[in-house]
Amino acid sequence: MTFAAQVPNLAPMDDSPESETPPFLLDGDGEEEAKPSAAELEAAGQSALFGAPEPTEPEPQPVAETPPAASAAAPVSNQPYRVLARKYRPQTFSELIGQEPMVQTLGNAISRERLAHAFLMTGVRGVGKTSTARLIAKALNCIGPDGEGGPTIDPCGQCEPCRAIAEGRHIDVIEMDAASHTGIDDVREIIEAVRYAAVSARYKMYIIDEAHMLSKQAWNGLLKTLEEPPPHVKFLFATTEVDKVPITVLSRTQRFDLRRIPTGLLRQHYASICRQEGVEAEEEALALVAAAAEGSVRDGLSILDQAIAHADMDSGDGITRVTGERVRDMLGLADHTARAEVFSHLLEGDPQGLLTAVEQQYAYGVDPLALMRAMMELTHRIAVAQVGRADPDAPSAEERARLAEWAQRLSAGQVHRLWQLLLKGYEEVRAAPDPLVAAQMALLRVLHAADFPDPGKLVKQLEEMAASGALAGPAAGGASGGSAPSASLSWAALVDKVDHSALANAMSLATKLRLQVRVIALEPGRLIFAQPDGFDENIATEIRQALQAVTGETWTVEKGPIEEGGAEAQPTLVEQAEAAKAEEAERLRRHPLVEKAFAVFPNAQLIEEDASSGSQNSWRNRA
Repeated sequence: MTFAAQVPNLAPMDDSPESETPPFLLDGDGEEEAKPSAAELEAAGQSALFGAPEPTEPEPQPVAETPPAASAAAPVSNQPYRVLARKYRPQTFSELIGQEPMVQTLGNAISRERLAHAFLMTGVRGVGKTSTARLIAKALNCIGPDGEGGPTIDPCGQCEPCRAIAEGRHIDVIEMDAASHTGIDDVREIIEAVRYAAVSARYKMYIIDEAHMLSKQAWNGLLKTLEEPPPHVKFLFATTEVDKVPITVLSRTQRFDLRRIPTGLLRQHYASICRQEGVEAEEEALALVAAAAEGSVRDGLSILDQAIAHADMDSGDGITRVTGERVRDMLGLADHTARAEVFSHLLEGDPQGLLTAVEQQYAYGVDPLALMRAMMELTHRIAVAQVGRADPDAPSAEERARLAEWAQRLSAGQVHRLWQLLLKGYEEVRAAPDPLVAAQMALLRVLHAADFPDPGKLVKQLEEMAASGALAGPAAGGASGGSAPSASLSWAALVDKVDHSALANAMSLATKLRLQVRVIALEPGRLIFAQPDGFDENIATEIRQALQAVTGETWTVEKGPIEEGGAEAQPTLVEQAEAAKAEEAERLRRHPLVEKAFAVFPNAQLIEEDASSGSQNSWRNRA
């Protein structure tokens, strides 16, 4: 109530500076206090209440009393450090590395006035999607240093729109993070705002980052506006997962696929940044950073920022030096000499040296998974060197010479088999509860795989053996000194024909032929045979009739004397099968693994199950 009673007394003060001083500005003795300056009143937010200073008598500015040195040093001391990824963000399309096709397309579209109303930038992380969107906004709204320019692929960076967009304060360039604004309500605000013209820019730009995070309802709500936006509106979408963007949106935008940046170009870019930062960096260190970036500029700059902080400054000259050794230590990578040592133990078949080298790397802090990946990288470089690369991809001359030597030493088949084994071991190490043990077992398996026969050579040897007859069934003469194997094979073929013929007693007759006939001589139309001991039945007539029925020819079948023909007769087909079975069992018994098993278990027995005992166990006979 007291303040309200004093309000009328303030009006004369605003009208005339000679008005009576209000009571609340007097001290206890009734004396008037010193009048505050205009700067003090404005800083307190009371300029509207107490009025501005008289133009004829400007008040002294308090900032003038501040020492010049202190005021000059204040901005420097208060300015926070900016990471390299933000400090060296591209401000012009010429600074955007590795995306020349897109820049060329945009330049032609601007020069020919064929600008799309919506652009979609897609690609992996850190290749310049958001930076490209901001550069497009600058290119379309640039007015030049003189304020008379138009859209250009080379924005000046000096005019107010360029500076405001670069600083993120332009009122007509709206950036929205779709990861945190995913709903239809956020899109509805855009739809309502696009109706109004730009405030100060040529185009109102909507940059929607992480666009794949928008919900289905949000995309559907934006479709109509995206298809027919007002002429003063441009949409710029950036996403890393373009497959999640609806096809109806893709068909309404002009899409640019930003590529991964090549390792060599990244290395040059990082070397240029190191020179601007006053940092000395070894070529090997830059190569490691570029390789670890995996085509992403931002990832590499983050690693380079960390490498500079981790760099050696003990030289005494105040120069920061980024060395390859420090970068390897920072990234937890195996040293190239240690990698070569582990790989050499693999190729030489030295298990003790291999385990020792792996344990040393683990003690030095190298992750077992990183060690497996290092082995895979060496294998890949060897394969690349074998296909004709003059200089294998390696950061040092010593490593290039070593890779060239391995490329000449190993065959292509060995390299590819080594890759498959290492790839399987990498997956096992990644999923294992104890990565070190899994890495040791995987590398030992790779080492012992050198003793395995090459599958291609093994198949070739089998084909050669089959062509030479070495894989044919055991000859009858192997057991009883009979004639050539061809006669046995021909007799077996005739018996099979009888077995599968339409004769009434075909099955029983075929069984009798397999069991009782020892072939002495077999020619077209003539058979001389003998019977084993214990078989006195005269079966010559049955044999002749059966052979005539299956061949359609006249046959002469004779039974030779046992005393003369028995010694030269081949075993019966049943006897041949039993002999082959016994030989196979003996061959299996002589196998090194079986002999070792019997050496460990002397009382063990080889048990063979009959195939007819069950189909589920028949595989044991063939194992």
